[in-house]
Amino acid sequence: MIYLRLIAESFRFAWQALRANMLRTFLSLLGVTIGIFAIISVFTLVDSLERNVRDSMSFIGDKVIYVQKWPWAFGGNYPWWKYFQRPEPSVREFRLLEDRITNSAGVAIFASRGNNTFKHRNNSYSEANLMGVTYDYNKVSEIPILEGRYFVPQEVNASRNVAVIGDEVAKTLYPQSSAIGQELKVGGQKFVIIGVIEKQGENMFGMPNFDQMGIIPYGSFAKMFDVGPNGIGSTIAAKGRDDDPGLQELEYEIRGLMRNIRGLRPRDEDSFAMNRPEMATQAIGSFFEVVGLAGWVIGGFAILVGGFGIANIMFVSVKERTNIIGIQKSLGAKNYFILFQFLFESVFLSLFGGGIGILLVFLLTLIPQEMMEVTLSVGNIILGLGVSAVIGMLSGIIPAVLASNLDPVIAIRSK
Repeated sequence: MIYLRLIAESFRFAWQALRANMLRTFLSLLGVTIGIFAIISVFTLVDSLERNVRDSMSFIGDKVIYVQKWPWAFGGNYPWWKYFQRPEPSVREFRLLEDRITNSAGVAIFASRGNNTFKHRNNSYSEANLMGVTYDYNKVSEIPILEGRYFVPQEVNASRNVAVIGDEVAKTLYPQSSAIGQELKVGGQKFVIIGVIEKQGENMFGMPNFDQMGIIPYGSFAKMFDVGPNGIGSTIAAKGRDDDPGLQELEYEIRGLMRNIRGLRPRDEDSFAMNRPEMATQAIGSFFEVVGLAGWVIGGFAILVGGFGIANIMFVSVKERTNIIGIQKSLGAKNYFILFQFLFESVFLSLFGGGIGILLVFLLTLIPQEMMEVTLSVGNIILGLGVSAVIGMLSGIIPAVLASNLDPVIAIRSK
């Protein structure tokens, strides 16, 4: 109970300090408020941006390895001349991988072409993306069907003219009726709509997603366009199993099988690239680490100023209450009681300033944003309050120690 009374009394003294010198306290806590606001606002923006970027890239799949001609690159020099002569992944290689691979939950080959025009009677949808896929593509990349269904193996194997389209395509071409069973014309070919994909929404990169896409069997796509070494390149994708979280076994197996299929000798370099979505997220993560560090630096200077301000308040508070400290000690108050009293007061003041900074960040998140949704996470709130508490302890420790070591006789005589 004595500790609860100590905390309550410390809060009462801190509140009295706030009320007695509002301007002085406000100016002193302004540094902490600005510092916490700078740090938490940067972290909130970084977290929100990172989450939106990852959501925007979700269409490339999770736990997937892509076998392609060109490796993905993020910054720096790109030695394209080393990859120019590489062959494109072929259907033959896909069939061999599909038959031999053991560490995969699904293997698919797909190819895509942009700037297509989908037509239905007098309606048309321009700049659409058309993709040809094999049956297991729905295992590699999640395709949430809103209406209708996905392909069945017989449709893909027979290269039938059936299609699954995105939400935006469906609403544009078939505004008054269901798209299921309707006819779609693209590239001089007619397809029957068997499924409509759930709305995905815009992504931060402006890249086409399933909303602006039509998906058809790979064989049907190959009959319409030149797919191969001199035409549209294909990609082989393999989905990892749940018991292989790092995809190490799958990566080793694909590399060994592809080298064997292409007849590479032990000393030969790979003539293919193995790309993973984690490569993009790691590059994004490195960028966000730099931004976060900048937020710490900017906010750190403001917090440093705020810490000195709180220390100044505490020194003044000790001087103003020296007589009270002497009376408390003469009545038997221990040194640690006086120490904790001023330390709690310092922490309370710092938390008050940090809380205002967090409140300002929260108010900013309420402003509607078109590009991305900004949210203040519980983790960032805890971080802000934690930093505020640490600053309060560091700022108040010296004044608290001085107060606890005062001689009670001298303290009582002071005015």
